[in-house]
Amino acid sequence: MIESPQQSGRRLIFLGTGTSSGVPLLGCDCSVCTSDDPRNNRTRPSVLMAFPAGNLLIDTTPEMRLQLLREKVSRVHAIAFTHHHADHLFGLDDARMFPKWIGGPVPVFCEDDTQEYIRRVFSYAFREESRNWPAGFVPKIEFSRVEPYRPFEALGQTILPVRLHHGRFTVLGYRVGDLAYCTDVNRIPDETFDALQGLDVLILDALRFDPHPTHFHLDEALRVVERLAPRRAYFTHCSHEFDFARVEAMLPPHVRLAHDGLVVPF
Repeated sequence: MIESPQQSGRRLIFLGTGTSSGVPLLGCDCSVCTSDDPRNNRTRPSVLMAFPAGNLLIDTTPEMRLQLLREKVSRVHAIAFTHHHADHLFGLDDARMFPKWIGGPVPVFCEDDTQEYIRRVFSYAFREESRNWPAGFVPKIEFSRVEPYRPFEALGQTILPVRLHHGRFTVLGYRVGDLAYCTDVNRIPDETFDALQGLDVLILDALRFDPHPTHFHLDEALRVVERLAPRRAYFTHCSHEFDFARVEAMLPPHVRLAHDGLVVPF
């Protein structure tokens, strides 16, 4: 089980690489949804960054428990949220087990609107009577406010939040060293382009072939990769339009489709 990574490096694990509906899509019998290629099975989008000091989970998807069990991750030491949409948040109740194993509340890094939403949706976790309940009964978390372009420290790492636009919503991406994770985005402000220079690894939203009002489509994502020129790029938040083998064969050599379970050292 992954309690912390080897001391020699950091790893990112793709827990989920699918859309808000996941792949296979309920009720769909297209060639991707019925594929026997496991890389076409995509749970909701999330990653885990494994550091020497512990594991940082970015977003808590509805499949979070199954994703962590699949990857044999036994501890999560901190959580950062990109935003509060259901596919990125609604697994938070299963975080109630983490304080039991790490010895205290889980640090949660997010913007004010995400904290407000969490407190409303999971109100039972913040009632006065739940404060003294044993670990494992309700999520016990400790909020830390984050803002775009203001670095914060977590698990011995300096983490830079950056602003992304997701249709009419604003969300966060995160840069850690030479890696950036930017999901749920259809526009990147110039200030964020400046903050993402010199990347080794870029992880970016690429939903489908045709334009979409809240996500990059494939050609837009490729244009972002061309502008930022990372050494490697991985596309995530992919719909059932993307057959893994067919789309990956279309991409430049330094660009890949991510898949659930993929591990990227950085």
